[in-house]
Amino acid sequence: MADFVMPSLGADMSAGTLAAWLKQPGETVSRGEIIAVVHTDKADVEVEVFTSGVIERMLIEPGMEVPVGTPLAVIREEGVAPIAPIAPVAAAPAPAPASAAAVPEQPAPSAAAAAPATPRGPDEHHLLISPSARQLGHELGIEVEGLHGTGPRGRIQRRDVEASAAAREETPKAAPPPVAPPAPTVVVTQAAERNAAMRRAIAASMSRSKREIPHFYLGQTIDMSRALAWLGQENLRRPVTERVLHGVLMVKAVALALREVPELNAVWAGDELVRRDDINVGVAISLRGGGLVAPAIHHTDELTLEELMHAFRDLVSRARAGSLRSSEMSEPTITVTSIGERGVESIFGVIFPPQVAIVGFGTLVERPWISEGQILPCPVVSASLSADHRVTDGHRASQFLAAVDRLLQEPEEL
Repeated sequence: MADFVMPSLGADMSAGTLAAWLKQPGETVSRGEIIAVVHTDKADVEVEVFTSGVIERMLIEPGMEVPVGTPLAVIREEGVAPIAPIAPVAAAPAPAPASAAAVPEQPAPSAAAAAPATPRGPDEHHLLISPSARQLGHELGIEVEGLHGTGPRGRIQRRDVEASAAAREETPKAAPPPVAPPAPTVVVTQAAERNAAMRRAIAASMSRSKREIPHFYLGQTIDMSRALAWLGQENLRRPVTERVLHGVLMVKAVALALREVPELNAVWAGDELVRRDDINVGVAISLRGGGLVAPAIHHTDELTLEELMHAFRDLVSRARAGSLRSSEMSEPTITVTSIGERGVESIFGVIFPPQVAIVGFGTLVERPWISEGQILPCPVVSASLSADHRVTDGHRASQFLAAVDRLLQEPEEL
């Protein structure tokens, strides 16, 4: 038997709330399959199972908050015999009555009463809906109980609520609704509380980072003319929906540079530094309601630019819809952040524990650039590295940024 436990989805996560089960007892599950949704201060996360087998029983009901590592369910692994049901213990016979006037003998409990109650499936006691979709329905006045979900096992997602709201707007109303909408102050309070919880989680993580990690910072200005010229030609051959953004070139360059400076592809496990073989670049994503998350793109260095672009779009969409997966939240080995779309030319990030480095990219700007003895206008980007001085030094860190620069001068090799 194997326990399916509350996962750790961040360095400062101590507990999580089980939002919903997506499977029922008796169902077969495969490694990597999503079977539950967990609510954290930062996001609603879809949790994968890492054991193949049959769900023997659920231990935690939706809505319960439990510490990280608490067993949520028991999974009978493949090849293991099912647990035999425990036979009910026979009750001892009652003593004979002293006289015929005594109370008549009571009938024995029925089999239905003696047998243990069968645990109910999640559909019998919990509506399959993401917390973000439930909140959106509350804000828009949509009765989510009557919606048809398009997610896994009919789970209601934000897009289902949005579609219902759009259909309602298109249908003229004969009369105003009989029930007054909820007071705006309640909606504002709920949204504010969720945003405040995320800010507290971010504050705890960043405070720990600055308190425990001896940061040092390096910067590099990178000529992007070759990369942009090559990318422009490549995108002319692609449909608009499949074109690659220049930011994807930067993420791929970071992933390949980690092969040359592997000590930056590491995490702290307690007091021990653990180098990772897999390069899983986390990308910082701003959320519509405020705050940010930095989920991982797994095996970033092994993906083609097309695959990386698809993975990036998918990750951003699911992060903002509240459907990230536990492995994406717990397995980044380095993070890339960019707020260049806001016009910021440079950014020096704070390392996400337990990682040891974060790379920042600013906006593309045109600057005078000397090339082959001539001063020419050139598109450039400011790249930065914030690194943990316990793990590396300025010499190796500069080699990493130099590798990123060199790789972006050879975009056809990415």
